[in-house]
Amino acid sequence: MCKIAIFFLSFLFCLDSSNAQELNAKVSINSDRVEGTNKDVFTTMQSALMEFINTRKWSSTSFSNTEKIECSFAILVTSKVEGKEDTYTADLTIQARRPVYNSAYSTNTINFRDTKFEFEYIQNMSIDYVENELRSNLEATISFYCYLILALDFDTYSMKGGSYFFREAQSITLKAQSNMGWKGWEAFESSNNRHAVINAYLDESFSPFRELSYTYHRKGLDEMAANPDRGRTTILQALPILSDMRNNRAASVLLQMFGDSKLDEIVLVASKASAQDKKETYELLRSVFVTMSDKLEPLKK
Repeated sequence: MCKIAIFFLSFLFCLDSSNAQELNAKVSINSDRVEGTNKDVFTTMQSALMEFINTRKWSSTSFSNTEKIECSFAILVTSKVEGKEDTYTADLTIQARRPVYNSAYSTNTINFRDTKFEFEYIQNMSIDYVENELRSNLEATISFYCYLILALDFDTYSMKGGSYFFREAQSITLKAQSNMGWKGWEAFESSNNRHAVINAYLDESFSPFRELSYTYHRKGLDEMAANPDRGRTTILQALPILSDMRNNRAASVLLQMFGDSKLDEIVLVASKASAQDKKETYELLRSVFVTMSDKLEPLKK
């Protein structure tokens, strides 16, 4: 009888572990710029957001505890909105990483700064996301980026594997657009707001960019532990897609996002290539990321 009980408890433990939530997020809130506000409100909000992100099940996919996606949400509160009680403007920086196969290294999948974040939060307010119902811009924005993190992560493991999560993020965008006054969602508000991001990822003309993510990570970085030269070559040979994007959609937010999350890493990878490959990579990246050319200096050595 005792053995049966032990087996049953072990089964429940394994079942619980295999259905663990997908994200392991850290949330930080800096409210130093806002004076005359009860700082306890933001402490409570930080805890509530971490619980919301990390305990909600965002998909039907089973994750073990070791497979959870490491990510962070850094909120810099910049001001209190006049005429709107308990409403604030903020910059929101979202970062996520995924491990590289057979190594201790992890690579960025997103490093994005949202400057159009406005939210309302009242002390001890519950935070949740219910499909087909948006109660606040805070819930909508955080849920949007949770789905985006999942989409970008899944795209690195299989070709366009994140499509389901991109569509979920798009669904939130469409609902949020119907709520007048919520910033960051409108089509013509900005070239790098939430609408611009999700619209670009789901634009069929940008399919090669999503394919690049799979090639770069799964066939490139994941290969480097076993065969560094082959993995490096795969990555460098995939980069001309960026040049094509620059020629066709120079202002695309996707190029900005790629540069912010990947440029330093590409320079590191290319720095150990042949002199000719380094030169070609330098010229290509300089033409694509014009304002980030200082980061490319190591490739000139």
